[in-house]
Amino acid sequence: MREITTKAEQEKKRRRNQFIVGFILVAVMLFSTVGYAFRSNEDTTTTGNEKTITYNGFAFTNQNNLWFLTLGNSQFSFSNNPKEVQQINSNLNTSLSTYSGKPLYISSEDKVAEVEIYRNLDQLVLRRQYACLNNSKCDENFPIKTCNDNFIIIQNNSLRSITQENNCIFIRGPQENLTELTDSFLFKTIGIN
Repeated sequence: MREITTKAEQEKKRRRNQFIVGFILVAVMLFSTVGYAFRSNEDTTTTGNEKTITYNGFAFTNQNNLWFLTLGNSQFSFSNNPKEVQQINSNLNTSLSTYSGKPLYISSEDKVAEVEIYRNLDQLVLRRQYACLNNSKCDENFPIKTCNDNFIIIQNNSLRSITQENNCIFIRGPQENLTELTDSFLFKTIGIN
């Protein structure tokens, strides 16, 4: 059997239900606004097909799956933006001036990471050339260079690392991470990280 209620009790129950529904709607709107505010703090803007992020005061624009950065008269492009790369604890003593107007030698086990270096440092270096590191196995007829020369060595390795020995930069990691590691090195060299 159904309980008999007065009109006052029915009205009180209806108002309580309306209050609960209203409270839930206000809470959803409030949390949506707060979420949007936090998302906006990432300094991400989208214009047409371009997405721009700001990282440490540097503006990166995504075009055709590459992230572009303009510094003065130079334009750099990366496969990853700084927010996408894992920070590697490395003590590199390198800057763009390290490579400016000087020959760059490279030995690479990964073509994509190698292209990342070329795409960004070719505009600065005097020339680039394949080379072999002194006291290492060399299958090609490349010149033998030492760590007195500007030399970047990209190697497949199970451990991820970026290290420096004099003027040699060793970028090591699993093949699927070498481009990300190369971008991390470039961000450090440009002064972004």
